[in-house]
Amino acid sequence: MSTVRGRLLASHLAVAAVGVVALVVVGTVVANVTVNRRMGMGRGTMMNQDSARDLLADALPAALGWGAAAGLAAAAVAALLMSRRIAGPLGAIREATRAIAAGDYTRRVPRPPEEELAAVAADVDALAARLADSEARRVRLVDEVAHEMRTPLTTIRGSMEGLIDGVVDPSPEVYERVAAEAARLQRLAEDLSTLSRAEESALTLRTAPADLADLARSAADRLRPQFDHRGVTLETAVAGAVPVTVDRDRILQVLVNLLGNALAHSEDGGRVRVTVEARGDDAVAEVADEGDGIAPEELDRVFERFYRGPGSGERPGRGIGLTIARSLARAHGGDVSARSDGRGRGATFTLVLPRASDA
Repeated sequence: MSTVRGRLLASHLAVAAVGVVALVVVGTVVANVTVNRRMGMGRGTMMNQDSARDLLADALPAALGWGAAAGLAAAAVAALLMSRRIAGPLGAIREATRAIAAGDYTRRVPRPPEEELAAVAADVDALAARLADSEARRVRLVDEVAHEMRTPLTTIRGSMEGLIDGVVDPSPEVYERVAAEAARLQRLAEDLSTLSRAEESALTLRTAPADLADLARSAADRLRPQFDHRGVTLETAVAGAVPVTVDRDRILQVLVNLLGNALAHSEDGGRVRVTVEARGDDAVAEVADEGDGIAPEELDRVFERFYRGPGSGERPGRGIGLTIARSLARAHGGDVSARSDGRGRGATFTLVLPRASDA
């Protein structure tokens, strides 16, 4: 039997069977020995009813006693063997979980034959893989944050050392450069704080009825000067009101991030289109551009922290805008996804939120 329940049933039946067989065999042997001894002692005499009764009364307790003792001993040995066979996989799982708890995320559990234990072993292996991935992400995050901080800190330190040593003349341009780099560090800290709280479900949302179409127009109006400066056409297509219950500032931040990402990956003179509509129980906003596009294998990676695809080294941004957008959307019970036909063929980012009733 390939299940723990079946193995336990089979083990109990086996132990009982061994005990019964031992009881019968030893009891029979002891009874025969006792009967033969008594008959030898009374050879030559006629066995009457009382003698037969005495013989049975003398042989039966000894047979049952020795048989029971042998049955218990045999059952104990069988139970020990069966328990080892069943407890072996549990011991392997226990050792693996202890190793994983100690930080050995490469440890894997041998697959037991029992279905339930095999499922537990698979879950432990999946947990180890998830922990290994989380640890790798943590290490990478620390390295990436340090890298993001290095440039502005180097600029600030160089400017201040130049001012102190007198090799740089104090001027508004120098102070503006220092202030800009300090603001960059502040924005990075705020973005990381927002991202951390959103992913840990610790973000405080001040939800209220809102219109997703109106939020999309507000985000477009906020970034329109930047689009005009780049010569990128920004179009909005809104059929009507799309009611949602959201934190207006957070969802506006999501839309601004999506529009900013589209602008960053659009060529001068390109076009970005924003559409908002209701689809069943969902409120959907899409931001489509005609820019760099995304390779199929990168569609999920673009939402990773600090991930920047090939050719984006000269693009502005810190590589966490899309990560924040998805985290904020999921905090509202929605999501952000991406699709693209490939490199150089543009991309579309879709924000999906639960649609509120019109009432």
